Amino acid sequence: MLTIAVSKGRIYEDALPLLAQAGISPTDNPDTSRKLILQTTRPDVQLVIIRATDVPTFVEYGAADLGITGKDVIIEHGAEGLYEPLDLGIAKCRMMTAARVDAPPIGRRVRVATKYVTIARNYFASLGIQAEIIKLYGSMELAPIVGLADYIVDLVDTGNTLRANGLEPKELIMPISSRLIVNKAAMKMKHQAIQSLINQLELTLNNQAA
Repeated sequence: MLTIAVSKGRIYEDALPLLAQAGISPTDNPDTSRKLILQTTRPDVQLVIIRATDVPTFVEYGAADLGITGKDVIIEHGAEGLYEPLDLGIAKCRMMTAARVDAPPIGRRVRVATKYVTIARNYFASLGIQAEIIKLYGSMELAPIVGLADYIVDLVDTGNTLRANGLEPKELIMPISSRLIVNKAAMKMKHQAIQSLINQLELTLNNQAA
C-alpha cells in the first residue's frame, strides 16, 4: 500500500488530473466526505487529506510514503528527510516582497512580517540587509498599513488583495510550484512501486509539455 499525503484546495484540485493519469482517482469527494483517508481506484494507493503545511511532516516521519505540497512549504519545513524527485508544475504562484505603494526603498535595516520566516531571512541576508522578521499567520497586508512592518513576504497570485489594501508587489524572491516528495526509507523499502509512480507522473508531465 502506498499512502500519498495531499491537502484540500488548489493543490488537490490541480493534482487530480495528474494522479488520474496514473490510474489514481479518489472514490470519495473530500469536499463532501468527512473521511481523512480516501481509498482510490487503485487498491494499492490511498490518499491522506491534511493541511498543506503538515504534508512534509507526515512524509518525513513515514506516516505517508509520498506527498504533494508547495516548494514554499518544503523550504520552511526543511527537506533533510525527504526526496524531491519531481516539480509537478501545478498550483503556481510567486513568493514576493510587498510594501505600501509610497514605501521608500529598502535600507540597510528593515522590519518584515511573514509566515515564511526561513525564506524571508535567507532572501534579505543574501542582499546584505539586516531584517527583523515578525512571524504572522494571516492578514499579512495589515502589517505595513498599521506600522507593524515595513515589508511583507508572501505568496502572490494576481496581486489584487495587495492593491485593494494600498500595497504593491516589489521584488520576486522565487517562483513557487507544487512538488512530489518521497520518504527516504519508503523509497528503499517500496522502491519499485514508488519509482513506477514517479515514472508515470513524469511521463504525463512530459506529454503535457510536448
